[in-house]
Amino acid sequence: MYQYEHPHPALTTDVVIFTIRDKQLKLLLIMRAGEPYKGKWALPGGFVQQDEDLEAGARRELAEETGIAGVYLEQLYTFGAVDRDPRERVITVAYYALIPSDKIVLQAATDAEAVGWFSLDELPELAFDHQGIVDMAHERLVAKLDYSTIAFQFMPEEFTLSELQDVYEIILREEMDRRNFRKWVLALEQIEETGEERREGAHRPAKLYRVIHPGKVEIIK
Repeated sequence: MYQYEHPHPALTTDVVIFTIRDKQLKLLLIMRAGEPYKGKWALPGGFVQQDEDLEAGARRELAEETGIAGVYLEQLYTFGAVDRDPRERVITVAYYALIPSDKIVLQAATDAEAVGWFSLDELPELAFDHQGIVDMAHERLVAKLDYSTIAFQFMPEEFTLSELQDVYEIILREEMDRRNFRKWVLALEQIEETGEERREGAHRPAKLYRVIHPGKVEIIK
């Protein structure tokens, strides 16, 4: 077998998974079962196998460690600080994923003690350089709200315009004018009425909408 003259760094993938639950933007973390950082919370991820590409590795690790599959996944950035992993030279390609809260059934795998959701504003101390990965993923998510339909990935199959506006306000951490938001989002022509309505409290029934191209993020500018 051919031997390279210079040693090669190991390659991993890590995934930042966002959802919206209890009116908060939340992040999925696993508690590490082994060293290094045993007992610490971390992003789902692991080493890429020799016979798989990067995204396949990210999806495999995500399914193995959390039970989550079939979600929107986008490559974020490559992190390669020399000392980011105490075991050896490790470069990681980070991804981020968005998932509607109604599609979540979590399970911890054999290499994770536990798995759970944490508010972005109340994260525990994270292993490795994962806090920096999380910060960049959140910045990317906020930036893409302005020129894409990425927020629609958080929506269930049917939703009201008020529920969609809540998603934008939670991510941006600011209130939006109700009339302007509805005018803007309908002008995108990316959602359509279902013909059904839902009563919200004492208010009159609200129209239900669905995403025209679910699972696809459209560029709108």
